[in-house]
Amino acid sequence: MGKKQLTIFTFISILLLSISLPISSSGDEVQAASVHEERHTNIQLMDTNKNIQRFTYDSGYDFEYPDAVRGIYVTGNSAGGDRFETLLDLIETTELNTMVIDIKEDNGNLTFMPEEGSPYEDIAKNFIDDPEAMMEVLEENNIYPIARIVVFKDNVLAQERPDLSFTQGGEVWVNNKEEAFVNPFEKEVWEYNLDIARMAVEMGFQEIQFDYVRFPEGFETRDEDLQYSLGDYEDSEKDNVKNRVEAVTDFVKYSREELAEYNVDVSVDIFGYAATVEETPGIGQNFSEISENVDVISSMIYPSHWTSYFGIENPDEEPYQVVTEYAKVENELLDGLDEAPVSRPWLQDFEAPWLYSGATKQYGKEEIEAQIKGLYENGIDEFLLWNSGNVYTEDVDYMIGK
Repeated sequence: MGKKQLTIFTFISILLLSISLPISSSGDEVQAASVHEERHTNIQLMDTNKNIQRFTYDSGYDFEYPDAVRGIYVTGNSAGGDRFETLLDLIETTELNTMVIDIKEDNGNLTFMPEEGSPYEDIAKNFIDDPEAMMEVLEENNIYPIARIVVFKDNVLAQERPDLSFTQGGEVWVNNKEEAFVNPFEKEVWEYNLDIARMAVEMGFQEIQFDYVRFPEGFETRDEDLQYSLGDYEDSEKDNVKNRVEAVTDFVKYSREELAEYNVDVSVDIFGYAATVEETPGIGQNFSEISENVDVISSMIYPSHWTSYFGIENPDEEPYQVVTEYAKVENELLDGLDEAPVSRPWLQDFEAPWLYSGATKQYGKEEIEAQIKGLYENGIDEFLLWNSGNVYTEDVDYMIGK
C-alpha cells in the first residue's frame, strides 16, 4: 500500500466505529489511525455541529500558518534541483516564510512521479524526485508550503482529449503563444484537477492554489467560432458572458467544498483588472463571486501587466502608485462581502522588456519595496513574489514600514 493512503479495511473500520459510537454533544473527537510506512496519518471523526460528523485528513506534517504569508514562486525544476538550496537560504536570511511550488505546471504536467499505476503517470515529469524529503526540509525550516495547480491552461490534456478542449476545423485551438486550454464547462476537467489537488494535500501541502482559473484571454471574440461543449450549462438561459462566469465560479466553489475534509486552504490567482470591472467579458472571472468561495484571493497586480490605468500613463514605471490604487479598489470590494478571504496579491520581481523600445525599467530593491509598502499602507499584510526563473532581488526589506 502506498504512503499516506487508507486501506479498504481501515476505511470500513472507521465507518463501523462512527456507527457504533454515540454522537457526543460536547464535541469530542474520535480518532482512527491509518496504516502507512513512516509518517502518522489520521482520519478524524470530528463533531462539527453536534449531530454532524465528517472526515478530516492529517498529513502528519507539522506546519503552522505564518504571522502573514510572505512567499516566493518555485518551479518544479527549482524545487527538485540545485536552486532549492539558494531559495532556502533566501528565506532563512529574510522575512520571507512561504514557497508556492508547482505541482501541476503551465503545460499540464505533474512535477513529480505519482505512485506506480496512477492514471497520472503519463503526464508526470520527475522534477521533484523525492517529494517527501522536500516536505521534510520545508517542515524543518518552518517554510509554509503551497501547491500551485494550473487548471484550465493545459496543453497535455487538450491534446490527449480534444473533446475536453476547444477545437477549430477539427484541431485543438491554440492561442498565439501556442497554448491550449481545456473547457471550464466540462466537469470531467474539474475532477481531473481535483484529483491532483488531493495528491498535493496528501504530500503535505497546506494550501491549494489554483491558477489559470479562467477561459482563454479574448474568448468573447471567438466563442462563436470555436467548437466546444457547454456541459451541464447547455440549457442555461444566460448569455455567454454570464455562463462563463458561472462555470468558473462553480468550479471554485465545488473545489473548496470537495477539499474541505482535508482542512486545507483554497486560493485562486486572478487578474488584477477583474477587480475593476463588474465581470470580465471573456475569461469568466468575477472578482467578488470568486472571493466569496475561497480562503485566499491572489490578484496578479504586476505593474507591467496594466495598460494606462488608475490615471497612470506608464504603470510599469510607477510600482508604488499602481499597487496603492489597486489596493483601494480591492479593499472596497472585499469590505462589501459577508465573509471576505485573505488578500495575498502577486507582486512583480522581474523586468518587462516587451513594453519598451529603449532601455527597460529595472526592478530591484527599490521597486520591490515600493510594491510591498503600497500593500502595507492599505492594510494588506500578505504577498507573493513572482519571477519565472526563481531569481529574486537581494537585500529587500520585506517588512518595510512595518
